[in-house]
Amino acid sequence: RKGGGGSGGGGRGGLPTGMPSRPVVLVAIGLLVLAWIAFTSVHVITPEQRGVVKLLGRYAYTMEPGIGMTLPAPIATVEKVNVQKITNEDFPQGSGENLMLTQDQNIVDLAYAVRWDIANPEDFVFQIAEPTTTVRATAESAMRAAVAGVTLNDAIGPGRTVIEARVQQTMQAILDEYNSGVRVRGVSIKNASAPAAVDEAFKQVTAAQQAAEGDRNQARAYAQQVLAGAQGAATEFDKIYEQYRLAPEVTRRRLYYETMEAVLAKSNKTVVETRGVTPYLPLPAARGNPVQPQVQQGQAAQPAQPAQQQGGAQ
Repeated sequence: RKGGGGSGGGGRGGLPTGMPSRPVVLVAIGLLVLAWIAFTSVHVITPEQRGVVKLLGRYAYTMEPGIGMTLPAPIATVEKVNVQKITNEDFPQGSGENLMLTQDQNIVDLAYAVRWDIANPEDFVFQIAEPTTTVRATAESAMRAAVAGVTLNDAIGPGRTVIEARVQQTMQAILDEYNSGVRVRGVSIKNASAPAAVDEAFKQVTAAQQAAEGDRNQARAYAQQVLAGAQGAATEFDKIYEQYRLAPEVTRRRLYYETMEAVLAKSNKTVVETRGVTPYLPLPAARGNPVQPQVQQGQAAQPAQPAQQQGGAQ
């Protein structure tokens, strides 16, 4: 009989040579689980953030700034939302035209910006899938509706503030209807002008309108000046008439003297003396020529007479 020798102890199972033992593997797995729980359960919310907690995909509550704990993921997840960040949306994006139709059937090239932030984190996370796209589409629709209700002159001139306020109000109403949690901070029109194809002609029309307005202002100023002068003359006439009623003859003579004085002060005059006075007519002065002094011979010899008399006396 062949004796069955022992197998030499080779029937015992176990881990392959060089691998850690089973307790070590279990400890490592436990540490990984604890780290995962700690990492997904502890959340730090900064002052400008709010944490929207979702429990199995549904809204649970909102975490305020600080350190908070939740159930580990994937049971509970936290989405952090910055409620103090103001997002600026430019229209159009990049370079290019943004043409809109006005009430008077003109086309205006409009560039504007919209500023918005998050007012309600819960609605912002759960109610709209693409917040930026929604805000841009709402702004575009509200701006086109506002521009369609004004003329071209209002769109590029004094009506800008009205358009901005109207667009902001319309956008907020639409976004509130969507329960989007978005708050519109402001709308500002950066540039409003005619399209490039007709910009030169539009500038000429604008210059002509400004010139016409300037002429109208000058006409109004002249009319007011003439009216003020006429009112002053009428007041002066009323005063003279009151004096005339009290003393007609004196007033009539005074008016004659004042009128003659005003007329003669602006004209050349020739004075003719009455009888017994040698007449002297300054004809060159009357014609506007300067008068040259002339010395007569008799007058030139008069200063020498006293000298001759004095010599005779001597």
